[in-house]
Amino acid sequence: MSSSPSCQAAITAVGHYLPERRLTNSDLEEMVETSDEWIRTRTGIRERCILGDDGKATAFMATEAAQEALDKRGIGPDDVDLIVVATVTPDMLFPATACLVQDNLGASNAWGFDLSAACSGFIYALTTGAQFIETGQADTVLVVGADKMSSITDYTDRTTCILFGDAAGAVVLEADEEAGLHDSIHHVDGEHDDLLCMRGGGSLNPPTHETVDAHMHYLHQEGRQVFKFAVTRMADVCEEVMNRNGLDAEDVDYLVPHQANQRIIDATAKRMGLSSDQVMLNIDRYGNTTAATIPLCLFDWEEDLERGDELILTAFGGGFTWGAGHLTWAYDGAENGA
Repeated sequence: MSSSPSCQAAITAVGHYLPERRLTNSDLEEMVETSDEWIRTRTGIRERCILGDDGKATAFMATEAAQEALDKRGIGPDDVDLIVVATVTPDMLFPATACLVQDNLGASNAWGFDLSAACSGFIYALTTGAQFIETGQADTVLVVGADKMSSITDYTDRTTCILFGDAAGAVVLEADEEAGLHDSIHHVDGEHDDLLCMRGGGSLNPPTHETVDAHMHYLHQEGRQVFKFAVTRMADVCEEVMNRNGLDAEDVDYLVPHQANQRIIDATAKRMGLSSDQVMLNIDRYGNTTAATIPLCLFDWEEDLERGDELILTAFGGGFTWGAGHLTWAYDGAENGA
């Protein structure tokens, strides 16, 4: 491997996958007691993408996003050294989704693994993948955030079914002497594990008729309590990473936040002193796609990004997990990293 420990891990291409089917707020009005206005004013969501039940799952979406990223970078699967997939909806508990993606891509030289940190998964995986670039153990790393949240969403629960969608996003990481991930800060707090979780399916509550009847294999969330934690923790960790790197609001070109709730995003941006033009926001079109939200934002804004732009990435998820990273963009997005 040729990477130098003095180099940083830079994003050199971005790919994505969104299912064609759209589930709108109007559709949900026919399914549960809710309204388009209620959903929009409290979350910012208008619609979300749903993969469906035709045998396709998280590995399919992850592969599509990863292949697009490789194509845009102009490299082949054999150039990939490592695949890290952030997901809480793996196709199966084992083998890892990364194994399925490796096989789908034909990345014969790559090894890989899954990382589970809920909505913080992508930023955790980005930090993890960066270590292999920075230490010279890998030249090319694929970091993928992918979740088929519809597979664990209870569409009779109006408090959660309005929030989530399916999608995948992927980035290529390579060494760069100037641009890349400069710093990241991460936290966990397992004391509140029961506020955002899936109670069934693991070794504590393996599948039985009783666990299925009790809806334990669906996502469970105590929305108000999670909101209170998220709105403070995301802002806190952004402030923490900015202070540690000597950054003021005028030094930040974009905030790239996890897309869970527009009110949380707005509060974080306000705390950082950023205007709405500095915030990547697409929650209205996709909802909360868990590990896919941050790379989806990077994909949607890619053409506007230029080498040298300073980004703050941040997320909060079940666990609780949360974190933030300071990243300098490595290429002019209009060129698609080619």
